[in-house]
Amino acid sequence: MIAGVLNPHPGLEVAVEHLRRLIATPSFSREEGSTAALWEEWLDKQGVGEVKRIYNNIYAVAPGFDPSRPTLMLNSHHDTVRPAASYTRDPFSPDIVDGRLYGLGSNDAGASGVALASAYIELRREAASLPVNLLLAITAAEEVMGEYGMRAFLPHLAETGLTPDMVIVGEPTGLRPAVAERGLLVFDAVAEGKAGHAARGEGINAITRAIEDILALQNFHPERESDVLGPIAVNVTMIKSGTQHNVVPDRCEYVVDVRTTDAYTNEATVGLLRDAVRWSSLTPRSTRVHASVIDSSHPLVRSAVACGGEMFVSPTTSDMALMHDIPSLKIGPGQSSRSHSADEFVLLSEINDALWFYPRLIRGLKDYL
Repeated sequence: MIAGVLNPHPGLEVAVEHLRRLIATPSFSREEGSTAALWEEWLDKQGVGEVKRIYNNIYAVAPGFDPSRPTLMLNSHHDTVRPAASYTRDPFSPDIVDGRLYGLGSNDAGASGVALASAYIELRREAASLPVNLLLAITAAEEVMGEYGMRAFLPHLAETGLTPDMVIVGEPTGLRPAVAERGLLVFDAVAEGKAGHAARGEGINAITRAIEDILALQNFHPERESDVLGPIAVNVTMIKSGTQHNVVPDRCEYVVDVRTTDAYTNEATVGLLRDAVRWSSLTPRSTRVHASVIDSSHPLVRSAVACGGEMFVSPTTSDMALMHDIPSLKIGPGQSSRSHSADEFVLLSEINDALWFYPRLIRGLKDYL
């Protein structure tokens, strides 16, 4: 029995022990093979039937799959960032102290992973009576949105004839339903000029041209604005130019961070921003990190709210950004403020709450589908 937890869920000890093994096993993004193996072994031991693997993504489909029912994917990730230099504890030592389970990945997003998997194990026994088909997916490379994580997993599912109709994304939200998150565009921008001697006032100053465009970007206000996410946010975050004090620079490079919304696609936003500048070329590093918004009337949201969850807009990005056009709700135990921080931890009580919460949310979908 785990001490200090009120109303402990029958699966709490098993879930915590699995999470401790995961914490003790390094699983940096793109290096998650060992924890993928742990997930395969554990799910097999729990008797979930066939466990499948594509790269380091582990998944299983509940029995009694019915094409006439919508498919709900329960998803979280098992990769982690590298530990912060300011750790005072061993990041791979899953110590339990005063109701806290410490360790890298405990909060982001190990607790969500084990809680969602436990919900899947519990509910697969009643799969035939659920209003949805259940698909469990513990995926990789989320922290870097790598090519072998969700970007490979969803196309693989499609090839097998499986496309989720809705997704619960397990991330630390304090079990509050995050109904939206912004997308991301990062631009490498270059303003060109003409070199000359500063003393003679020769040349065309690339910095001056860049300043003109930077001001235009800071004042960027397109016609449409998201009802949920508000305006697109544009910030210049890095700049580099010049070789020495007496040379008029012919090139100014800068980086633009753009947090996108559902008012425009990322591709459309690229075009609007390019139209807003006069002198600079804007080259996006990627357009795949889309804004995600789920309607407040969606069954996932309605069921989560009925379970006591309070809707909010998440400030962080997750694999929801890669689930284009699939309604997705981010919700899980722990707090986002602990993610990527030194001495990361999750409360045992938070894991326990999620073990009770997820099955209630999923069963509750019957009232809204």
